[in-house]
Amino acid sequence: MQNKGLVKLFALLFGLVSIYQLSFTFKANQIENEAKEIAISKFSESEEDYRGKRSDEETRYLEAKGTDTVYNIGIAKFTYNDVKEKAMNLGLDLKGGINVILQISVKDILKGLANHTNNPVFNKALEDASELQKQSQNTYLEDFFLAFDKIKGDTRLASPDIFYTKELDGEIDGTMSDDAVKSVISTKIDESIVSAFEVLRKRIDGLGVTSPNIQRLGSSGRILIELPGVKDVRKAEKYFTTTAQLQFWEAYKGEEFFPFLVEANETLKDIVDVKATDEAVENQDSEDDKIDSLLGNAATDSTATNAVNPIFDLIRGQGYQGGPVIARFDLKDKETVLNYLKMPQVRALLPVERRYVKFAFGKPERNSEIVDLYALIGNREDFPELSGAVITDARQSFGPTNKPTVSMQMNAKGAKIWEEMTGKAYAQGSQIAIVLDNVVYSAPGVTSGPISGGNSEISGDFSLNEATDLANVLRAGKLPASADIISSEVVGPSLGQEAIDSGTNSFMIALALVLVWMMFYYGKAGGFSDIAMSLNILLIFGILSGLGAVLTLPGIAGIVLTIGMSVDANVLIFERIREEIAKGKSQKESIQDGFSNALSSILDANITTGLTALILFVFGTGPIKGFATTLLIGIFTSLFTAIFITRLLIDWYINRGGKLDFSTALTKNLFRNINIEFLKKRKVAYSISAVFIIVSLGSLFTNSLDQGIDFVGGRTYQVRFAQDMNPSEITATLSDVFGSADAKTFGDANQLKITTKYKVEETGTEVDDEIRLKLYNALQPYMEGLTYEQFMDLNDSEKQVGLLESYKVSPTIADDIKQASFWAVLGSLIVVFLYLLFRFKKWQFSLGAVAAVFHDVLIVLGIFSLTYPFMPFSMEIDQAFIAAILTVIGYSLNDTVVVFDRVREYLNEHTSWKFDKVVDVSLSSTLSRTLNTSLTTLVVLLSIFIFGGNSIRGFMFALIVGVVVGTYSSLFIATPIMYDTVNRLEGKKKKEEE
Repeated sequence: MQNKGLVKLFALLFGLVSIYQLSFTFKANQIENEAKEIAISKFSESEEDYRGKRSDEETRYLEAKGTDTVYNIGIAKFTYNDVKEKAMNLGLDLKGGINVILQISVKDILKGLANHTNNPVFNKALEDASELQKQSQNTYLEDFFLAFDKIKGDTRLASPDIFYTKELDGEIDGTMSDDAVKSVISTKIDESIVSAFEVLRKRIDGLGVTSPNIQRLGSSGRILIELPGVKDVRKAEKYFTTTAQLQFWEAYKGEEFFPFLVEANETLKDIVDVKATDEAVENQDSEDDKIDSLLGNAATDSTATNAVNPIFDLIRGQGYQGGPVIARFDLKDKETVLNYLKMPQVRALLPVERRYVKFAFGKPERNSEIVDLYALIGNREDFPELSGAVITDARQSFGPTNKPTVSMQMNAKGAKIWEEMTGKAYAQGSQIAIVLDNVVYSAPGVTSGPISGGNSEISGDFSLNEATDLANVLRAGKLPASADIISSEVVGPSLGQEAIDSGTNSFMIALALVLVWMMFYYGKAGGFSDIAMSLNILLIFGILSGLGAVLTLPGIAGIVLTIGMSVDANVLIFERIREEIAKGKSQKESIQDGFSNALSSILDANITTGLTALILFVFGTGPIKGFATTLLIGIFTSLFTAIFITRLLIDWYINRGGKLDFSTALTKNLFRNINIEFLKKRKVAYSISAVFIIVSLGSLFTNSLDQGIDFVGGRTYQVRFAQDMNPSEITATLSDVFGSADAKTFGDANQLKITTKYKVEETGTEVDDEIRLKLYNALQPYMEGLTYEQFMDLNDSEKQVGLLESYKVSPTIADDIKQASFWAVLGSLIVVFLYLLFRFKKWQFSLGAVAAVFHDVLIVLGIFSLTYPFMPFSMEIDQAFIAAILTVIGYSLNDTVVVFDRVREYLNEHTSWKFDKVVDVSLSSTLSRTLNTSLTTLVVLLSIFIFGGNSIRGFMFALIVGVVVGTYSSLFIATPIMYDTVNRLEGKKKKEEE
């Protein structure tokens, strides 16, 4: 081997850099363990809320350590914040936290750009686009343009009542064509999404989360946010979805509207009574639905619908004289009352001068379920005189009574309007309501004249944290449109710790088994490959840490799989060396030729696997991208360590006079002089495969597959109980609540995975909270006294019972995931076909390899279809399964390419041999390598399957089946098909020549 000195230097530097990078992870873990021990020593388990107190103490300790120097390397000094920044990032499934995909409402942005026009063509196009989105792969904007073009008639986008507005003057004029307007609007939409991205990024900075990840997903208006280790998941969700639409409205005096409520109550009595009578006669069972329809789909309770006084029976108090509050209601009745007040029959009771009044509820006080109803002075355009756009800064502060408030500073334009508004309110003795996202936070009166300078303040019975969070949101600015969570994954830290433990155990067991096997099979040479493999693992972790990549549980699986690939490269080399020794060559010459002859097979095998991993990286998201990342890194490091480091160690030993047999007494003659006539058995193999494929296709058409919510949409909750549960009983209980639900045992018998499509197309944190509450209420009899807060608490790192994880995917994004997965699999097959065509120059080689891959994928799918109803672990078809399929493709091709390389070699060396002899000898000579690699890979996968986490058990099962089927297909499908197509072509040529 040339340039040994350079390889040694590179390996030394590479190793030292990896150790340096990983040292920060060890130091960070050490400090965090210190924080945990101090917290445990301060608060015993006998104290009330000891877990919350321990968590707060840990946070305080680490914040205090943030700027302290905690680590010295030579003259370099690092604070805890520096160390934490450089430490390895753990993914959601290992650390807990939240992963969401937000959809910025392009529909809302378009409405804003069109000044909330009433143009019927424009609004019909918006609704049609919303319908198209359910099945379309286009962006919302593209579907809007398609819908508009279909129904526009003579209407143009540059019409004065669509996009030719004052706000867009100078960019759009009345003479522009629709295509020109589309270009401008596309730019405006993109600018709005960039604005939303920046607002969200600033908000996330305010959460103080280590290593957050936020990125735009193409041009769809979707934004991915990953927050591993976030403490308060529900607060984070509100950070993402709060529009922060701040408005200032003048308020009417509450008592002025009480007579209106009296009239409204009388009018509603007649409407509700008549409706109830009609329903009783028509269909008693549909009573609630028809009242809901009458009230604009409001969820009304039985007290409201059957009351003698529909509004007055809901009132829980009145406001003070001269104040802005009309009346007080229960929080649960808020939507009911608003829907009453929106009804045309009720609005008609308002005097003309007050026809634009806005009714809004206030923010409930802490530990209270009572909310105040306000009447705000509205206008025809429904735009406030002053909005949050004028706010330049917001800070948490304290009011006169030392209660937390939020103080705000306005720009010059805002300060002028604010002075005019407060002056008018002072003169009239009225209040100004400060409204955030349609909720009145406070309505202060002005007691000392107009307020100049642009200072204002929001009060509202805040806790210190609530005031700080609100200030952060306002300082970051408002979102240009609503943001809906269309996909979310929430993992509790206790589940993350279990994943770390199981991942570490499976990793160590797999590594130990492989190291022992290599020593057993190849003797001292196996020991040298073990050293190279250990360096390989160090380099993988070092590179992951240095790149700032996120380590996930599938990522650990990728690293363990890399061990198998590293073994494969060493096995290829050692088997070639054994062949050269058997030919009578000297030890040095055998080693030289062995490494040289194995290089082609090693490169081809790793390149094909690398191509599938690359496609997985491009199309995958979250943990799947983590799997692909570690697999790609592992391919490069395993090539380096197998080809160069193993060679360095072997050459060093040989040059010192050592002797290597590359076998042990037990394995010396294994697979020696084997000559199996594989091709004579190909018809039997074809028949066996045909039976498997027919059964698989039959099951796929009749039994189908257990599609996960990744592909069909829905919500999944992982819940752990104190005792073993009957999934059928829970399924029946939840189906009564949600209409349809499915509960399956997930790992241990006391742990269930619960899936439902209830309100899957509805978004918003309110809907999520509603479903969680329904879930808790249904499961409460099995929770042994667990409160809703305890059930929901995902901050508890020691949690044993309750909700551990939740996952939501809307149907729109589920359809996109399914499409992306299809293209990922198809793309990998096309890319590999082209690569093999380039390497072997004959399409028959590519055909044989791809046919074997199709064979393997169909059988894996068939086995999943046949066995998912009774397997004791989840066998859902989701993104992780697609990752498994692509890995199976890579492995199957890896095996096949090694055989094809030997066929090509023998065709060049033995020109006098018949083609069938070349193929049989090639298969026989590589059999030792094929079985050895398959066995070590299976050992690795089985260790992860048995000792790894529940979340990847189905993933591992797919890989295990894939390895077994892939080994079979490389011997009995890929090569025979290649042989038959070559023979058929040559036979055809001979006939043509004759």
